[in-house]
Amino acid sequence: MFVGKITNAMNVASNKNNFFSLQIMKWQVNSNKRIMPWTEEKDTYKIWISEIVLQQTRVEQGIGYYIKIVKRFPTLQVLAEASEESLFKVWEGLGYYSRARNLLKTARHVYFQLQGKFPDSYEGLLLLKGIGPYTAAAISSFAYNLPHAVVDGNVFRVLSRFFGESLPIDSTNGKKYFTVLANQLIDKKNPAVYNQAIMDFGATVCKPKIPCCQECFLQKKCYAFAYGLINKLPVKEKFLIKKKRYFTYFIFSVKQTIMIVKRTNKDIWEGLYEFYLYESAKPQKWKTSELNEWLKQQMGIKNYSLEAISKTYKQELTHQTLEGVFVKISLHELPHSLKRFSAVTPAGLRSIAFPKLINQYLDNEFWLTTE
Repeated sequence: MFVGKITNAMNVASNKNNFFSLQIMKWQVNSNKRIMPWTEEKDTYKIWISEIVLQQTRVEQGIGYYIKIVKRFPTLQVLAEASEESLFKVWEGLGYYSRARNLLKTARHVYFQLQGKFPDSYEGLLLLKGIGPYTAAAISSFAYNLPHAVVDGNVFRVLSRFFGESLPIDSTNGKKYFTVLANQLIDKKNPAVYNQAIMDFGATVCKPKIPCCQECFLQKKCYAFAYGLINKLPVKEKFLIKKKRYFTYFIFSVKQTIMIVKRTNKDIWEGLYEFYLYESAKPQKWKTSELNEWLKQQMGIKNYSLEAISKTYKQELTHQTLEGVFVKISLHELPHSLKRFSAVTPAGLRSIAFPKLINQYLDNEFWLTTE
């Protein structure tokens, strides 16, 4: 009797799995209108570019960057032979710059060590810099039609709601469970179609907020819809507490040039350029007397002209909130404290890759006073 119940439960689960996979595939072929620049792309290089760009990035933002990168670096060889600075300039504003560094490392590795050929297996792709399980699954399915399921936020949400699973999606057990389930559901003959379907379905129908339940073709068998749990699933066990950081950037000009330096420490924006940075524990309101004392004691600067102090600019990162103020100062000579900095003309700044916070200031204030 007990065995019979287990068998019946497995059959019910199997039927629901089959329903889900079949309907999601039919929707992809017949109804999905979400067309992206990389849709049905078979060039492994371009698929790889699109997947790296979309890591930690909304599709709407990623499209423009994908187009710019492919236009600037149309082939693996062009990217492999490019400088880090040229890639960072195209990447500017996209964030998570470690992706760009890994992109360049992998391009050079594949072109120079692997004779320009990407690995054609999931396991081989995992060995490349910047490629984890999700990206390897996406590339292997889209480029080589291998049956590896993609599991990202969209997939977690769809599966959690449809199957009524309350395991936290950010827990170790939850990630393992949903990965196994996703690989059970994938269409083994058409994995690329299935993977694209479930991602697009999560992005356009089973959305995080205000999902389109009334027009959803999965509605009649969706657990969350049936039991009023749409806004309760998926479950997360961790809550993000953002760190706040306060920056003052000193824009030192000497003989019509601006002093800049590359960030090399293991922190945000590594590899990008910035002006002289002073970071404080609290927002800094600069008074003339404080500025005089700080420049004299910290930098050995006694003679200078204060040109302007900007308004406060903000940038939100995943784990940090940044506030920045920019102080423009004209110097008569270069102090020893700026010897490691590079001198660039104001016009030359346009070709330099800066963080978004600095570009906000440049676009809103700096260029208006220099051009």
